[in-house]
Amino acid sequence: MKNKKDYSKRFGRISGMAVNLKQLAELLSLSQTTVSRALNGYPEVNAETRARVLEAVRETGYRPNRAAQRLATGKAFSIGLVMPIASGIDSDIHFGEFLAGLAEEAVEHDFHFVLNPSAPEDEEATFRRLAASGNVDAVFIAYMRANDPRIEMLKALSIPFVVHGRSIGGPRDYPYLDVDNTGAFYDAARLLMQLGHQRIALINGPEHLTFAIRRKKGLMRALAEKGFNLDEALVHHSAMTDEHGYRSMQRFLKRPNPPTAVLCSSTVTALGAVRAINQAGLVIGTDISLIAHDDVLPMLKPENFSVPLTTTRSSLRAAGARIAKRLIGGILDQGDYPEQELWRAELIVRASTGPAPDRQRNSGKTV
Repeated sequence: MKNKKDYSKRFGRISGMAVNLKQLAELLSLSQTTVSRALNGYPEVNAETRARVLEAVRETGYRPNRAAQRLATGKAFSIGLVMPIASGIDSDIHFGEFLAGLAEEAVEHDFHFVLNPSAPEDEEATFRRLAASGNVDAVFIAYMRANDPRIEMLKALSIPFVVHGRSIGGPRDYPYLDVDNTGAFYDAARLLMQLGHQRIALINGPEHLTFAIRRKKGLMRALAEKGFNLDEALVHHSAMTDEHGYRSMQRFLKRPNPPTAVLCSSTVTALGAVRAINQAGLVIGTDISLIAHDDVLPMLKPENFSVPLTTTRSSLRAAGARIAKRLIGGILDQGDYPEQELWRAELIVRASTGPAPDRQRNSGKTV
């Protein structure tokens, strides 16, 4: 097997030449048919040969002729997404992290990623046009809503798809990957209640999205088990931004009977909540406890907060990569993946959670 230095010397980016299929096959001492089949994921090509081909592709910068590939295989080697765009719809750092994971996996397999913007009211029609165009082999959808009509629409189209999230109501027999959001916030609320907290606030995502509905459900379930109800005055739904977290926490703290703990649906909203708590002169983990959901955003690590945050943890980037792997595996007839996956979030306890202030006083501690 030729080494990497030999690959780049003979063909590729160092010499400024564009390597074609014939040259790549010659370099590897393989037939053009074998190289083409290795690149297109045919199962009859063994793993060792495929690895050799992919290494040579990386080192030479070879790019297959997509038009020829499409004629030969009937595949576009592309994954599609319809993104609603309109004034008033903010960009979302969380979705960007999810797309980064999907893009990493797409690059690994030399797949394209087709992003089709759409007015919100035209989203279903845009999906239909995208599927009919032949420009993508599969699609995925996100931002799931209750009784989401997109699921029935995609089931009726002859194109593979995977859902990031789950709807509430409607059909259940569709491929998805989701986090157990109910379980995550149930576990978080149970921890707070074990610490003596009863008045627990919730800074949540948009109330029409199912992940937010399920997180609220998890909190309500934990409270109900101990005979308590959720005070709706301590619930705020909004886009998950620092500013919304700050303003929500400010309102909660100004109430006559403020919460002793708060659940935040993101470390981004937690950043704002922490700012409001600090400005009020309160100490996190002593005067008030805070738990946030950690999507593993690289620029906002919970352990780097001034008081490290207790979190429920599940990586959005890993979810994006997994959905891409499932879609690409289906397109190339590689791998055997479950139709439905429900990931459990990990509860990580740090310094931002402590006994409720009343419990501290009862035990002789100063607040």
